[in-house]
Amino acid sequence: MTLTLTDVRLTYPDGDRRLVALDAVNLRITPGELVAVTGPSGSGKSSLLAVAGALTSPESGTVRIEDADVTALDHKGRDRLRRERIGFVFQQANLLASLSALDQLLLVAHLSGASRRPAEARARQLLDRVELGGKAHKRPHQLSGGERQRVGVARALMGTPALLLVDEPTSALDHDRGEAVVSLLRDIAHEQHVATVMVTHDLHYLHLADRTVAMQDGRLAAG
Repeated sequence: MTLTLTDVRLTYPDGDRRLVALDAVNLRITPGELVAVTGPSGSGKSSLLAVAGALTSPESGTVRIEDADVTALDHKGRDRLRRERIGFVFQQANLLASLSALDQLLLVAHLSGASRRPAEARARQLLDRVELGGKAHKRPHQLSGGERQRVGVARALMGTPALLLVDEPTSALDHDRGEAVVSLLRDIAHEQHVATVMVTHDLHYLHLADRTVAMQDGRLAAG
């Protein structure tokens, strides 16, 4: 599923004026491609993810996910699109302390109305894919930071998304664990043909991306 942003503009109120977050942004990401988005704090990276993930509607321009014009969808349509076609990996894994790694994934399936047996089979398959099959019943406090982030990746894939949006996945990890997580994201993008956008401030991992773009003052340029 291809993500296409065309002339996207987004501003926020800032006192008696408006702050430009995205300024005529154009971006196309194809299935199986991992694109890293870099830039200083306040450059518009988070706003880009919010618009791409149907969390925020742009003031102008279009956002298309394959055949769907996201900007034309109503609130329920955007909710359904996020639930069925988009996976999010957050800066912190944000796992529920009381749930095992397996149950973190099964909760996603439960909320989407999936049947327990096929959901558990998929959850175990995903945990195996992120090399945590042997720790399916461990709770977050029993896992390392890198392992918690890998659970977050598996959770984001639970709904078989066509678009994966990743926000600073290595910020709380050391270099080796960070590289392992980004390598995993790249491999999953390639293997499952998932269009993947990864916002990162860490330049050490850019060699793992298929392409890098840079943001500055809400504008996007080739990196």
